[in-house]
This record gives sequence, structure tokens and C-alpha cells, in this order.
Amino acid sequence: MLPAAILWDMDGTLIDTEPYWMAAEIELVEAHGGVWTPQDAVAMIGSSMDVSAGLLQAAGVALDVAEIADALNTAVRAAVAAGIPWQPGAQEVLRALHSAGVPQALVTSSFGVLAAPFADAVGLFDVVVSGDTVTRPKPHPEPYLAAARALGVDVAACVAFEDSRSGLASAVASGARVVAVDSHVALDPPAGVSRASSLLHVDLDVIARIAAGETLHLRDAD
Repeated sequence: MLPAAILWDMDGTLIDTEPYWMAAEIELVEAHGGVWTPQDAVAMIGSSMDVSAGLLQAAGVALDVAEIADALNTAVRAAVAAGIPWQPGAQEVLRALHSAGVPQALVTSSFGVLAAPFADAVGLFDVVVSGDTVTRPKPHPEPYLAAARALGVDVAACVAFEDSRSGLASAVASGARVVAVDSHVALDPPAGVSRASSLLHVDLDVIARIAAGETLHLRDAD
């Protein structure tokens, strides 16, 4: 049986926006006379905007959190507007789930200014939980719990997909079945968390097996 709902992370999981975020961070820090390396950017993947802003301030960005959020969101939104950078297999599995009648939620640390246009363009999400609509963002479980509540389902009957350490911690703590998708960060998920090297390995049968309690490791070499 398919799960009660699918809970999707956005950046890195469904769309490859991480290079856009990294470029925006480097440009912002360098504009303030600081240095921001690709390694710094990778370490920040999946962090809430408050955490990200604090790290950028420590690197020399003389702006408050709201100003940093506006600068980053503006840069990334402009990049995405040129064309949605889909991760391989993402569109296909979204459409298959929609055709099967499985509710889907977008659960992202990105603010609504990015999440809403993406969700509107895709047209397949029943609920959107963005980073600026929760009190306690990832790695706290609140975003995933809020999504399940909005869908009217038990989070334990859902399957969540994540690609960052922070997001993985959030999804696992919520009680959902979780799939760690390898993207820009090497994840070391806890026992019971499935893994996929990309969404090309994920279809309705795989999702049903994970929802039923199997822990799968879906690799390119399989």
C-alpha cells in the first residue's frame, strides 16, 4: 500500500538549487570584504535562514538577518526563474504519485518567496510548509509535523525525502519513514532510513515498500 502522503524537501532533493545558493553566498560575503569557500557553503546546506545569516555575519556580512534573507532569496529566485533545475527523476515520481492519488507536501527551509512560485509552477503539492511559516525550522521536527497536520494524516504513515543533515534530522524526529537522497552532502543516516543515490531509483513500488517498513539502499550500481 502507498503511504498516506509524501513529504518533500525542495532544495537539493527535487531541484538542484544548491549551486545558486552557494553562488549567492559567495557574492554576498565577498561584497563585504570577506571570504566564503565552497566548503563553507556545503557545510551550511539545509540550515535555517537564521543559522545561515549568523554564519554569513560571522564571515563579515554587515547586514541583519532580514537583509541577508532578502539578498539571498532575490538572487536564487532570479536564477530559478530562468528555468526549474529539476533533479533527475523528480518530475516523474511527482506525477506518478499525483496520478495515484497520493497527497504531497513541500517541506522546505526556503522562504515562501521561493517555495510558493515553485509550488505554483509544479501544481502538484497539496500543502506548502516554508521556513518562514514555522516557529522552529529544521532540524526541529515542526516543519514535517505541520505538513502532516495540514494534510490531515498521521506523520508515521508518511514517507519523507531529504538530502541534508539538518533536514534528515527533522524528518526522522517527526516519526515519518525517511529516504535520504544523496546530493551535495554525504549523509550518514541512522538505522531504518532508506537511501537513494537519485530519484531515478524511486517509483511507486519502491515507495510502497518503504511505507510498509522496508529499509532500502538504492544505488547507481544496483
